[in-house]
Amino acid sequence: MKEEHSYEAELEFIRQQLLQDEELLIIKDFGAGSKKLKKNTRKISDITKYSTSQLKFNKLYQFFCQETPAQYVLELGTCTGLNAHYLSKVTKGVVHSFEGSEALWKKAKEYHKSENIQFNLGEIKTTLPAILAKSSHIDFALLDATHTEPATLHYFESILPYLQNHSIIAVADIHWSRCMESAWVKLINHPKVSLSFDFFECGILYFDPNLPKESYILDI
Repeated sequence: MKEEHSYEAELEFIRQQLLQDEELLIIKDFGAGSKKLKKNTRKISDITKYSTSQLKFNKLYQFFCQETPAQYVLELGTCTGLNAHYLSKVTKGVVHSFEGSEALWKKAKEYHKSENIQFNLGEIKTTLPAILAKSSHIDFALLDATHTEPATLHYFESILPYLQNHSIIAVADIHWSRCMESAWVKLINHPKVSLSFDFFECGILYFDPNLPKESYILDI
């Protein structure tokens, strides 16, 4: 417990640094973009405020990652790197984090030095298959990139052959738009998905056939 409080304090200090970082980045968007930040030139402080997961969701993703063996972990959508770093603290193997924007990729690497995070730069539809081809299976994946229905479903289908009964997928921003809501409905009705949780800001998918085919709406 002491160690957990230690790294949480460290990571939340990094969050505060990011919230005070006024550097302007030119962001290359491959997806739906940001509702709050319309220009491609954005301050790190604004990106952290509007596009980075809150602490309670950092820890929620951590919790579900820990429910798996946590050897092979994916994060699609690095942003400032906070989710990747929280995941790395409970990952026994490597967190493969994917980011399309070079400016964000560089910033995430600047602030985060964990040895078990591999930051991958490039359009995810190109970089993800290369990592999957080297993987025996995926234990946990966080889909937090692009935020369109076609891309979300494509990422899911790409990862699906690598999932095992114990695997869990988290999908961020499932009510961000009608398109993301449509994607979520299709995901929870997929024949390989058993149990699912809707936390509004994100959804959780289980693949254990021994679990009931049920969907729950929960709050945290």
